Amino acid sequence: MTKKKYIVISVVIILISIIALIGASYALLTMTIEGDKEITLTAGILKVDFSEGDNISIENSAPMSDKEGLQTTPYTFTVTNTGNINAYYHVSLEEDSNNTLSNSNLKMKITGNNGYDSGVIRVSDYGIGSFEIIGEDVLEPSDTVTYTLYMWLDEDAGNEAQGTIYQSKIVVTSYDREQNSPNAPMLDEGMIPVTYDGSNWVKADRTNINNSWYNYNDLMWANAVTVSESTRSTYKSAAVGTVVNMDDIETMWVWIPRYSYSIGSEDGTNYYGKQGTYLDTTPTVELPGEIDVKFVSENTKDRGSAKYIVSEGISDDDWYTPDAFTFGDEELRGIWVGKFETSSSNPNEEDGGGNTANLDVIIKPNAFSWRSITVSNAFNVSLKMNNAGNRYGIESTTDTHMMKNSEWRVVAYLTQSKYGKLGNSNFSGSNKEIYQNKSDSYITGCSYGSPSNENTDYGCQYTYDIDINGTGASTTGNIYGVYDTSGGAWEYVMGNYNDVLGNSGFVNMPESKYYDKYIDGDYNIACNGSVCLSHALTETAGWYNDHYNMLDEERSWMIRGGHYTLSHVGIFYVTGVSYFDSSEKGGTFRLVATIR
Repeated sequence: MTKKKYIVISVVIILISIIALIGASYALLTMTIEGDKEITLTAGILKVDFSEGDNISIENSAPMSDKEGLQTTPYTFTVTNTGNINAYYHVSLEEDSNNTLSNSNLKMKITGNNGYDSGVIRVSDYGIGSFEIIGEDVLEPSDTVTYTLYMWLDEDAGNEAQGTIYQSKIVVTSYDREQNSPNAPMLDEGMIPVTYDGSNWVKADRTNINNSWYNYNDLMWANAVTVSESTRSTYKSAAVGTVVNMDDIETMWVWIPRYSYSIGSEDGTNYYGKQGTYLDTTPTVELPGEIDVKFVSENTKDRGSAKYIVSEGISDDDWYTPDAFTFGDEELRGIWVGKFETSSSNPNEEDGGGNTANLDVIIKPNAFSWRSITVSNAFNVSLKMNNAGNRYGIESTTDTHMMKNSEWRVVAYLTQSKYGKLGNSNFSGSNKEIYQNKSDSYITGCSYGSPSNENTDYGCQYTYDIDINGTGASTTGNIYGVYDTSGGAWEYVMGNYNDVLGNSGFVNMPESKYYDKYIDGDYNIACNGSVCLSHALTETAGWYNDHYNMLDEERSWMIRGGHYTLSHVGIFYVTGVSYFDSSEKGGTFRLVATIR
């Protein structure tokens, strides 16, 4: 029998309340404030009660299994909103600079009676130094949440941990949510945050210190990857800044934070967005203007008109929160979108995978799009990505599914805002439109270097990482956006006319949360007899001269983006189809992941 290694360490968590100090034994008090507006703290609206004392002390601790660690005595603390307005906060660990024990040797789990559950995680997976352990959360007036924290020495800790010390502080940070900041990305256990250093994708600091992972004001949308099973533990424990080799990457994702929007009219008649500071001309259907966007929490669900007259300004009744941010009965903080059109685990097969559900999903650049696949098979391979024992490390609490039409739309509208390519000063005039992918080999991430509809010089003229000519094909105009939304292979989305199956391969329609149902062929009344707000149908019909045509009984499934051989393609392109013929080489699909 193997003997346990006894290691003498001291794990001390010094607890700090930012608003109210409970108990005379506390020696430290800090206040951490974020946001553009001053927060009044005289009375305070957030109380943090560390009722069990000022530290956890684990002395003469032995390495232990996860099961044993979860049987140790936990520490609890309670956060209460004592005010009359919503209190936004997050919880971080701040590590002592004098620590001699690497946090890669520690595991932890934190749960809340509000349903929050981090799962068992290695402390180093959060980061090093200062990092969030609970992302943005909110308490309504008088609400209380109690968190329970377990921390233990991992059973794999070796002799190098003997005689070491680890200390960190719990910091509860309150801030002004009205600053219009995006919801922090929610990472699955299998996801690794990444940023681009100019040559390579590198591991990012998930706490986003100094906007090092994402900054939507600067068009830097948050990116994450999953990697091969053989390299996952290496990258998870690696330091921030470590290069994540493209050969090890299996899927790439872009975070679309929850927002509300409204579309302006400069003349009171045509709602083509506003001119703002991003266009030199009055918006038209051929060159539309800015869609107004404000980031909101999952507790906000605006149901306004989604339009306004620019000269009159936006009122509270003008905002609308897209339907894509409601998944079943759950309100989402945001969604992860596949950065590229989907490829398969065997892209050398005909059509990049063809009409089969036996292969696995791959999402990366310079790969062959997975085409000639029925909607039902595309749907099924998307769902199985989070099956038990999956190759990506994705947990069951993450729902991977084939993109719905409404989910395509939230990418399109954010693109046409100041946070997307429209707001990129490197592009002007007609080049505000997303550049097309005209690769006749269906290579993901390619760019024609122009939004032009000319059908010449097929191939991959510019790869996704070439500044301007290549990145002009992304939704931000830089490398941080979503690619292949204009041209390339057309993309089937889960948008259906009145449950007409066609030859999609479905025997029955899937659960309602996985598709958008349109009950009328007239897109002006397709949603229960009214306009489908937030679905990029009537609101954006013909923008950039993109083709649009609504579903009907004969063409019951929706496609987006358009085919590289067609004219008038783009992110607002929409039409319906009724066929799924293996001779049609253009049909592919895209994934979305939601995390609970």
